[in-house]
Amino acid sequence: MAIDTVCGMHVDEKNAVYKKQVDGKTIYFCSEVCLKTYESPEVELKKLRFLAIFSGLIAIPVVVLSFFYKLPNNNLILLLLATPVQFYAGWRFYKGAWDGLRARIANMDTLIATGTSAAWLYSTLVTFFPETFIGETYFDASVIIIALILLGKFLEESAKAKASESIKALMGLQPKTAMVIKNKREVEIPIEELQIGDIIAVRPGEKFPVDGVVVEGESSVDESMITGESLPVTKRVGDEVIGSTINKTGLVKFKATKIGSDTVLQQIIKVVQEAQTGRAPIQRLADKVSAIFTPSVIAVAILSGILWYILGQSFIFALTIFITVLIIACPCALGIATPTAILVGTGLGAKNGILIKGGEALEVAHKIDTIVLDKTGTLTKGQPVVTDIVRLSNVKEDEVLRLASVAEAGSEHPIGQAIVQKAREMKTRIPSAEKYEAVSGKGIKATYLKKQILVGTRTFLKENKVDVTKFESELQKLENEGKTAVAVAYGGEAIGLIAVADTLKEFSKEAIEQLKRMGIEVWMITGDNERTAKTIAKQLGIENVMAQVLPEEKAEKVKELQRKKKVVATVGDGINDAPMLAQAHLGIAIGSGTDVALETGKIVLIKSDIRDVITSIDLSRYTVRKIKQNLFWAFAYNTVGIPIAAGLLYPFFGLLLSPIIAGAAMAFSSFSVVGNSLLMRGYKPRIK
Repeated sequence: MAIDTVCGMHVDEKNAVYKKQVDGKTIYFCSEVCLKTYESPEVELKKLRFLAIFSGLIAIPVVVLSFFYKLPNNNLILLLLATPVQFYAGWRFYKGAWDGLRARIANMDTLIATGTSAAWLYSTLVTFFPETFIGETYFDASVIIIALILLGKFLEESAKAKASESIKALMGLQPKTAMVIKNKREVEIPIEELQIGDIIAVRPGEKFPVDGVVVEGESSVDESMITGESLPVTKRVGDEVIGSTINKTGLVKFKATKIGSDTVLQQIIKVVQEAQTGRAPIQRLADKVSAIFTPSVIAVAILSGILWYILGQSFIFALTIFITVLIIACPCALGIATPTAILVGTGLGAKNGILIKGGEALEVAHKIDTIVLDKTGTLTKGQPVVTDIVRLSNVKEDEVLRLASVAEAGSEHPIGQAIVQKAREMKTRIPSAEKYEAVSGKGIKATYLKKQILVGTRTFLKENKVDVTKFESELQKLENEGKTAVAVAYGGEAIGLIAVADTLKEFSKEAIEQLKRMGIEVWMITGDNERTAKTIAKQLGIENVMAQVLPEEKAEKVKELQRKKKVVATVGDGINDAPMLAQAHLGIAIGSGTDVALETGKIVLIKSDIRDVITSIDLSRYTVRKIKQNLFWAFAYNTVGIPIAAGLLYPFFGLLLSPIIAGAAMAFSSFSVVGNSLLMRGYKPRIK
């Protein structure tokens, strides 16, 4: 069996109505509508928007004339209003039903087309032959069903279209041009013209256009968009650089080694595309039931009509039986069972600071048994802060911080900025240095009161003839705790250490504990080194850690869990998280994150509160319970009503379920569904 990648219906490879070759693969479609949606989603989305508005606007006067105000020739006016909705706006359902018939598939389109046609046909007969067909019309039922289902389809396709925005955002990260060295001159050329082996110059503040290896210069590079880690990485001759990362400090020349689709960024884009398009939508319960329910109802309607005619009843009696069965099977409640619950559920999410992108996210979230959380920016704040100040001589701790701040006052390096920020928080006055020199990748030299200040690595201090042996044990202790430590020297003597680290968010530990209590397996994933990762995980009580994972590898790690039959949610905030957010059954993006993450995630936590992950899962479980209850009410009255509509009790009790009673039963079912959905407004998060 194959799966229609648009609607999620199962189709047999032999009887699929349409087939399309894409990149050497055959994609199967159950209908022309699905094929057109796949080929031109933007055109299809505009068409759906128009049809939903068109049918919705007509539904308003139809409801008024059906229930609240009657005009002369009321039925004729209703016929004129309902017919364009039935055959223009609803044409896609006839087309889908016909395509399903060709493919020997009974789908929702079949049920909608059959039920609304029965309601329209009977209403038309009542309008023109009132003496023969006595009763009310059901134009309102057919119009409302078509309008609601078109609205639901528009919202669903709109959510799918949003997914493509993440791809556009990723593509926008890459520079459009590169400064290539040719004949000892710099020439700016489009990135598409780059060749492997080209030497490219990148100045401070510019992005590396493609992947390569440094051949000249030294600099700090911000790789956070790829690795998610906030601290820049020092790049020297021979080190690899990644396209679209940002050169922070020095002029660098590098040789292009990967261009076009081979770059890391393009590989990330490929992973996101495959994850978003390669997995079929979750099969809707209504579709599963329709595959059995629709042909059964049609068969019962036809057989009932024929049987009563054979038994001697009039043709009108037999036709009434046939139409009554189809009307009572008309999926009015079915059409609103899921949309109403999802509408209320997503509204509740927004009220609680959770943006839920469509019903699929709610439907998946309640099944989650495994969650993978990115470290930086999700569990941690994503910005380094000073955690420790260690004095090594008679100098006080605040003096160590003050002298370090004098040297770092003009630094753009995150460690330097963290030191200066700490000094400002402590209301320390920071005087200006007399001289200042940044040594890329090592540290900073500054002169203050005619003495030299050094702030940097142990190697940097050694090179400047400062004894570092006395702080080696303290330095190792801080590094073993997953912190980045810099040494501070003044006047040729080491005076202290300052440790910097990315700290935990306020409620991270609480959220992990609650997830565990819900029976969800928790993993932490990061591009950071294993030592730092395990230190953070230990603080949070997370046993499962995936460290030093590249962006394209993150999606593969999620696949490994999925291959173990786990239903996986991922939580992240960075560009590097986009592949795993797209690959997971459910991607949850932190609201303070990048545009790419926000577009890729199916759920966005607006308040950036990690505890909202728990609320999302709890709310989805509650909503899905309501959807199942609604579907029960949508089908329950059919189960009871269809045999009566077929005249089963007529010979014994003289009871015949007329189209009028069938319409009343249909209205009661819809009322039950709407009422049950509205009860959801009393929901309060059970967790927090």
